[in-house]
Amino acid sequence: MRKRTITVFGGSGFVGRHLVRRLAADGWTIRIAVRDPEDAAYMKPMGNVGQIVPIPTNVLNEESVARAVEGVDCVVNLVGILSQWGRQKFENIHVTGAANIAKAATAAGASRMVHISAVGVDAEALSLYGRTKAAGEAAVREAFPAAVILRPSVIFGPEDSFFNLFAGLARFTPALPVFGCPVIPKLTWFSDKGTVHCDIYGDGGTKLQPVYVGDVADAIVNALKTSAAAGETYELGGPQVYSSKEIMELLLKHIQRKRWLIPIPFFWLSFYAWFLEKWPETIITCDQINQLKTDNVAGSDAKGLADLGVEATGADTILPSYLTRFQLSRDRNIGEAFN
Repeated sequence: MRKRTITVFGGSGFVGRHLVRRLAADGWTIRIAVRDPEDAAYMKPMGNVGQIVPIPTNVLNEESVARAVEGVDCVVNLVGILSQWGRQKFENIHVTGAANIAKAATAAGASRMVHISAVGVDAEALSLYGRTKAAGEAAVREAFPAAVILRPSVIFGPEDSFFNLFAGLARFTPALPVFGCPVIPKLTWFSDKGTVHCDIYGDGGTKLQPVYVGDVADAIVNALKTSAAAGETYELGGPQVYSSKEIMELLLKHIQRKRWLIPIPFFWLSFYAWFLEKWPETIITCDQINQLKTDNVAGSDAKGLADLGVEATGADTILPSYLTRFQLSRDRNIGEAFN
């Protein structure tokens, strides 16, 4: 059987690491297209000698992209950014870069292409991130009509920048934020909750549907194998939808800590973000706040993981495997070891 060759753009990232490992086990010859091949050198041992090859690629340079996909069977685009900095602009990465990859895949005669987008993208989205992601999808569809577009919700897993971020904060702060709560708390008189009840969380803030990174990788692999997936769009979410408050409660349960949950209305969050996004190290931006104003949940009538033959894995199943290092008991044991 002829060896299958695939180019994975952005393959050294969070999702890429899981995807490349699966592709290697499945016998693919893999080119990892990244700006700096040294960033992907650690991935070579995931396959046999010569099976995984990092190559220098600039997605904004058409010739560079064309070299990366020359002679390949399939292409996967994982490239994306959550905030802008320097020359890394949403328009460049999400639209121009995606278009260059799709055009090159078509010119190279690739049979399949998978493009990773995000749940909630829309040409009329509040965030520039969402609008450019939507424009990127349109550019890919125009250049490679049979491309499979996958829109995951918040992706979690051992190296994620979501649960790990807030778990790290919980080690040093007495409180965690609940995003999207009402500006004015609701007072209820003489209810089953007491004579006077003050509701400070509303419906719990922004809704999220975290999806396991391994499920996303499996969905990509199956999309490459399934001819019926050509030209389709899938929204990938986990088995449960959580409010922002429920997410923080889930996190605290697994790191076995007690913290105050502070309701943060978008008004105040945007105010602080305006200052924080100007720091040399970006913490949060106003555009990310605009993203949070829309629930990050797969559409009820959209095709999803099940349509690609993947059973969604619950967060409760995976979180204990990598959040235990943030548990209070671990901190105490480390402290005792130095005493």
